[in-house]
Amino acid sequence: MKTINVMVVDDSAVVRKVVGAILESAPDIHLLHAVSDPLLAIERMKQQWPDVIVLDVEMPRMDGITFLKRIMAERPTPVVICSTLTEKGAETTMAALAAGAVSIITKPKLGLKDFLNESADELVAAVRAASHVNLRRLAVRAPSTAAPAVAAVAAKLSADAVLPAAVETRIPLATTERVVAIGTSTGGTLALEEVLTALPRVTPGIVIVQHMPEKFTAAFAERLNKLCQVEVKEARHGDRVHPGRALIAPGGRHMLLRRDGANYHVDVIDGPLVNRHRPSVDVLFRSVARQAGANALGIIMTGMGDDGASGLLEMRKAGARTVAQDEESCVVYGMPKEAVKRGAVEKSVPLQAIGREILQQLGLR
Repeated sequence: MKTINVMVVDDSAVVRKVVGAILESAPDIHLLHAVSDPLLAIERMKQQWPDVIVLDVEMPRMDGITFLKRIMAERPTPVVICSTLTEKGAETTMAALAAGAVSIITKPKLGLKDFLNESADELVAAVRAASHVNLRRLAVRAPSTAAPAVAAVAAKLSADAVLPAAVETRIPLATTERVVAIGTSTGGTLALEEVLTALPRVTPGIVIVQHMPEKFTAAFAERLNKLCQVEVKEARHGDRVHPGRALIAPGGRHMLLRRDGANYHVDVIDGPLVNRHRPSVDVLFRSVARQAGANALGIIMTGMGDDGASGLLEMRKAGARTVAQDEESCVVYGMPKEAVKRGAVEKSVPLQAIGREILQQLGLR
């Protein structure tokens, strides 16, 4: 078993103590250092460079964003952001993701010790996931964006827990309205940025699940909306899926596609974690398979785990076209790999080609 050497950088002594103890309790994780600010971290890193860094973003002397940019310029390293669950914290975390961080762990302002203890499995899973990132892709991304996704470790449920499997497959009637469904996780924030910024305003409606904690998806959507020709927004229950719009499932809620006549809308609902995630890609993809069938294109991109693999297979069986991001361009080749193994993928392409695939397969190029 390979040991993951981790450094914790946080100005809170409580956070350092609790996070350090949680990490040390995992048999495959070794806590190298727990320091109060980036300047101390830089000194310790001269002695031994960590495999993963757990980093606060609001600290004295040097803020976490500046430190993160320095790391990515000098020696790209997987960084898990430990961020306050507030609107300001979400905005700061978006900057951290843009600077190269790979995932997010949220922390409240109150009840911190109890919260961290209750989230021990989540923290350990996030660090393990970060240790598996493709460092070559991380280096290419810096100082651009990287990925989100907190890997929770509750009991693993399938999409049946939210949307029961159909007794028989029913192929939806054809319509002129087309839908693109995208699922991604670790590495997905930059991947989505690259795909969406390449699309023209006439692109068919897009529905997206990006594994990300509550409150962070709104800031992420706002950031993309400023960069893209298409409108990008955090989905609300009942939103219309139409050309020129991309809807991102809100953190902490599942999103399903619903057809009304020849038009499509989304339902945003509560429900249990599916594949240990909420929102779940499998839940979205299953709903797209049922409601859109051959009118849809399914795309699975970089991410840890297998969420979306089963749903993409359902989409393919319902007549949808299916595409996966290839291994070389993924930060983590987990979700696409599982989808390929299950026969859910028609073709795998590099990240930079996914925008072109959307336009070609939907007859726009």
